[in-house]
Amino acid sequence: MPKPVTPTGRSVSRPTRRQLVTGAAGAGLALIAAPALLRHAAAQSWRAGDPFSLGVASGAPRPDGFVLWTRLAPEPLSSNPETPGGMNGGDVTIGYEIATDPAMHDVVRRGEATAERAYAYSVHLDVAGLQPGRPYWYRFMSGEAASRVGRAVTLPTPGAALDRLRFGFVSCSNYEHGYFSGYRHLADENPEFVLYLGDYIYEYIEERRPIVRRHSDGIEAATLPTYRNRYAQYRLDQDLQRLHAEVPALVTWDDHEVQNDYADKWSQYFDDPEQFLLRRAAAYRVFYEHMPVRPILSQPDGPIMRVFCNGPL
Repeated sequence: MPKPVTPTGRSVSRPTRRQLVTGAAGAGLALIAAPALLRHAAAQSWRAGDPFSLGVASGAPRPDGFVLWTRLAPEPLSSNPETPGGMNGGDVTIGYEIATDPAMHDVVRRGEATAERAYAYSVHLDVAGLQPGRPYWYRFMSGEAASRVGRAVTLPTPGAALDRLRFGFVSCSNYEHGYFSGYRHLADENPEFVLYLGDYIYEYIEERRPIVRRHSDGIEAATLPTYRNRYAQYRLDQDLQRLHAEVPALVTWDDHEVQNDYADKWSQYFDDPEQFLLRRAAAYRVFYEHMPVRPILSQPDGPIMRVFCNGPL
């Protein structure tokens, strides 16, 4: 395994699936003529792997914006708790672009975002000042690396009449019990957004029933490193990654994001409450690290975290 390294160096018609694929392919092309604003991000170099291996996501839409997410992880399943995703060093500055078309030709916003070391080098970019009720496309860049192109949507102006509103909802996706083809079919249906109703991951490992594929680390997730690897394993699934890239997300949790049937400070097996609250704090922190939620509203405080689909500053 390579050693972890510090990076140094207006209303429009809905796009076709072909346009989305074309736009995503364009993200892999070399970046050209980066302005001064992006020179720092463009100077970084990635030798250990693709920093955008976990994909991109959008969520928490508002009439004038949304949250864009990614997490830098050139080694997504890292065994070293000091280097999550194969990263070390301080916060990392990366570039981003937002366009009105999936091929990223009409760029309307360009700037820098921060991948925070404290949150496993995740990015929660809260974007405002865009037009209401329309799709946008975006990507992140760092040095020679560019993420896939994602699609985000602003909400209509409050009170605006809608011809229709189509959404999907998902829950209870156990990696060990099968493949995520349902996510692929939902992406094909191209809804306006997807509600993630919880049990996004399963924390335990199956010990009695046959499994299709094995959970990360071979143990129950209960610490920062093991929760991070579990989310990274799920986000490496190409069907889930595609759904997040193409359809905005509204998220909450259920029990398995922490532990089966937990409640408040009580675990399933009534472990020491103080110890269980430490586990819950780790679980909420990693949930935040992997979801496109608004940082000013949903950043966790130990075992306390609020989840908002939307809301004012």
